[in-house]
Amino acid sequence: MQVQTQFSIYLINKPGVLAAVTAALAKAHVNIMALALMDSGEHGTLRIVCDDPEKTRKVLGKTHDRWTETEVLTMEMDNEPGAFSAVAQELADNHVNITYAYITGGARGGKSTTVFKIADVKKAQKVLQGMEKRRQKSEGNVRAAPDRRPG
Repeated sequence: MQVQTQFSIYLINKPGVLAAVTAALAKAHVNIMALALMDSGEHGTLRIVCDDPEKTRKVLGKTHDRWTETEVLTMEMDNEPGAFSAVAQELADNHVNITYAYITGGARGGKSTTVFKIADVKKAQKVLQGMEKRRQKSEGNVRAAPDRRPG
């Protein structure tokens, strides 16, 4: 789990605008780690988490005029049914509101990265670290049953 910088880039909804932004990042060798694009009529909001926030800032400063940055919490989780739900429930049980979230694609059975926009990132980190410790402890307590095959 990490606190990272997310860039929200406001785009005009027309062909080529998204391609121009992502091409400028690619040309600067900035890797996009997570991406979500939301439509709101004539405009869209591109939300990205990149591997190099400083380079991303420079590229956007030169190529785009409408963008903001914010802290988000990113977390790797298993790409399986219920993984996101368990995290969302743990945060809800501890009165941590998720403003929005999105998940990267991941191979079935592999890992995905989830991006959470949360008002109280530090509290969320503490809650999720506790959840992880409990999970690890319970996995450590699971023992294989003795082999009872006739032999």
